[in-house]
Amino acid sequence: MSGILTSATLAGKYTETDQQDKREKHLKTIQSKVKYLNNILNDFLSIERLESGKATYKFDTFPLSKVVNEVIYNANMLLKEGQRINYPQNIDDISVNFDEKILELSLTNLINNAIKYSPAHTLIDVEVIKEKEALTIKIIDEGMGIPEKEQKYIFNRYFRAENALLDQGTGIGLNIVKSHLESLGGTIIFESEEGKGSTFTITFPNKNTTE
Repeated sequence: MSGILTSATLAGKYTETDQQDKREKHLKTIQSKVKYLNNILNDFLSIERLESGKATYKFDTFPLSKVVNEVIYNANMLLKEGQRINYPQNIDDISVNFDEKILELSLTNLINNAIKYSPAHTLIDVEVIKEKEALTIKIIDEGMGIPEKEQKYIFNRYFRAENALLDQGTGIGLNIVKSHLESLGGTIIFESEEGKGSTFTITFPNKNTTE
């Protein structure tokens, strides 16, 4: 909130036409921080629903590209200098039968984490693997990785790896993703090496992968 207030105050001071670039810089900061806060609120709402047993799911058939496009569009606002998201190939004909909001939440958490825990000028790769009755999506980053001794705790609620404590975060996103996916018959696994990056893989049942 303090970052939003600071940027809003500074943006208001640049009133001249030739100061547009400075205004845009602060407006982008506001956008990214509002998006970050919105994601946190959604995570805490998910926890409340999961703990109270009020989590409900709605299965629909929708184009995979619809969710991927939206998630990557929003994630682009969070990219550091020189970072780039590699869009998955050949997904235009893939139709998904799943809970759209849960898929969006899962991809948002994983891609945002990849951005947050990777340095500038790195690639975040999104890969899609279509199987007969399941769909697998991999998020591959070139970030700090997870220390081996802490990997067994990574899905615990509120856990944050020692090398990530200086970055903003609540430690609840991965726990929520895992809980929702498992409730819907899906899985999430990961491979990671400290200093080299991580690959998070979600797989979920899908009986309608083609139109």
